[in-house]
Amino acid sequence: MRIADLLQAKPDTTVVTVAPEAGVRDLLRLLAEHNVGALVVSSDGSRVDGIVSERDVVRRLHADGTVVDNTVGAIMTATVETCTPSTPLDEVMLTMTERRMRHVPVVDEGRLVGIVSIGDVVKHKIGQLEFERDQLDSYVRQS
Repeated sequence: MRIADLLQAKPDTTVVTVAPEAGVRDLLRLLAEHNVGALVVSSDGSRVDGIVSERDVVRRLHADGTVVDNTVGAIMTATVETCTPSTPLDEVMLTMTERRMRHVPVVDEGRLVGIVSIGDVVKHKIGQLEFERDQLDSYVRQS
């Protein structure tokens, strides 16, 4: 299975972005409003400039209580692991596991086209396991 297949199965493929010059308070509002754990940082809505997550805010908050007065650009992760629609799902799963990442932006020819979360991956894997279980159960009942 490829990432494109996973994206097609998502009910909403909209990727919420935030500008690097936006305030952290704006970031927190967007995270809550869209019920997501991370946003792609993009100055134009199609290029990936970085990624920022709830973890980034919490880790900075522990060290500096004034983090909410910063900009997103000051706390974002600038080096972002991305994938393409043709990347195999297993490859992305391995990357997420090894690098302890929960979100991977999907980029096609330099343009942001989606985002895959660990929740998307787990949901797909559970569906796949349920399908296989049902097939095995059907096979056993026929015998």
